[in-house]
Amino acid sequence: MRQRLFKKYFFTVTAILIFTFVSFVMILSVVFNNYLIKEKYSSMEKTCTTVTDFLENTELEPTAVSRGMYYIVSNMADAASFDIFIADTDGKVLLCACDDWHKAGRCKHSVVRISEQIIDSVSSDKYSAIHTLNIYEQPHNIYADSVKKDGKAVAVVFCAASTLPLRSLMGTVIKLFLVSAAIPIIIMFFALYIMTYRLTKPLKLMSEASKAMARGDFSKRIPVTSDDEIGELAVSFNQMTNSLAQLESMRKSFVANISHELKTPMTTIGGFIDGIIDGTIESSKQDYYLGIVSEEVKRLSRMVHSMLSVSKLESGEFVLKPEVFDFKELLLSVVISQEQRIEKKEISIKGLDEIGSVSLNADRDLIYQVIYNLVDNAIKFVDDRGQIDFKLRVDSKKMLFEISNSGKGIPAEELRYVFERFYKTDKSRSANKNSAGLGLYIVKTILHAHGGKISVTSRENEFTAFKITLPLSK
Repeated sequence: MRQRLFKKYFFTVTAILIFTFVSFVMILSVVFNNYLIKEKYSSMEKTCTTVTDFLENTELEPTAVSRGMYYIVSNMADAASFDIFIADTDGKVLLCACDDWHKAGRCKHSVVRISEQIIDSVSSDKYSAIHTLNIYEQPHNIYADSVKKDGKAVAVVFCAASTLPLRSLMGTVIKLFLVSAAIPIIIMFFALYIMTYRLTKPLKLMSEASKAMARGDFSKRIPVTSDDEIGELAVSFNQMTNSLAQLESMRKSFVANISHELKTPMTTIGGFIDGIIDGTIESSKQDYYLGIVSEEVKRLSRMVHSMLSVSKLESGEFVLKPEVFDFKELLLSVVISQEQRIEKKEISIKGLDEIGSVSLNADRDLIYQVIYNLVDNAIKFVDDRGQIDFKLRVDSKKMLFEISNSGKGIPAEELRYVFERFYKTDKSRSANKNSAGLGLYIVKTILHAHGGKISVTSRENEFTAFKITLPLSK
């Protein structure tokens, strides 16, 4: 069973934190233990040195100072909290600071001879180790120094301290550390859990929303609960979902529209052709109906051409073929080609006579298509006896062209979608039956290919204006 991101992230970070904490405790215990042992051996060394110096400077032979040395050694042992005893070079204990030796002249230290190997090690150099000396049941910290007279070792002073107090102290320190760190650790794990949950929840919701979108459901949105990178991702995801939902809506609308628009002219063409063939339509009226058939064929051709243009633009198959031409001449040719439609709707044309010649270096055919689509839209949506205005400004780097028409206008909430594929501001097929919703998308794509741009402004029941910018150097 695959692990979820939440579990992976939470347990990975938890493992790292636990490893770090355990490593810290281990390092702390090692450092602290070494410090305590060092301090203990330092104390034992000072004590041994004091005793050996006293024995080396006394006139008594070390082997003869049994009870005379007891009180001195005993007080030092009590003060230092460890055992002190003196042995001869054969390993026999001569004097011990414990109470048993004082009372009976013997103790657990004196019943066992210290090994010859240890005595030899002390005689040649100072000795420190953790050992039982065959005296203790548990290992002790041992420090020993030899008493020398005339350069020869005559006795050995041993200091022994149990390791249990150090271990007990270390255990107490670690327990105190764990207890004091318990609350911060618990808080840290709760904080880690909450942070991990907050980080992974939006990703989980995005995964669920993506699966829903794959099924065609674009209704899910991601709550934006922060302004960090995750919040930005949620905002971008929601914007993408909105765009996909809009595109899907436009696609469905396009399929419905194009199906209707292809079916209607084909039915008309088929009916009139069949009427001519079977003689239902009289010979005197055949030219009239053939004219209608011709218009319907041209309408089908325009729709197919638009769809092919979109396909080429999206696949990158078209290549710009720039040439120098007069933009005013191109504009006039487009307007003149629409003279009949302009006269039919009694449209007033303004500003065309004020436009001067402008040399433009661009793909003439594609720019012609841009202007044609804009003029066609203006004529299509201008009100009867309305007005179409043309404006042109030029500076040293770019040309700014504006075409506006009076009329119904575009609702403010729909302005952002007018350049999308398949989008139609007027959902009524009868009001816009020659449009497939691709013209403005084609215009935007062509202008972007030339390094230009297009924008739209509109006020309902007043006007709609399209502004294009084209660089003169292209």
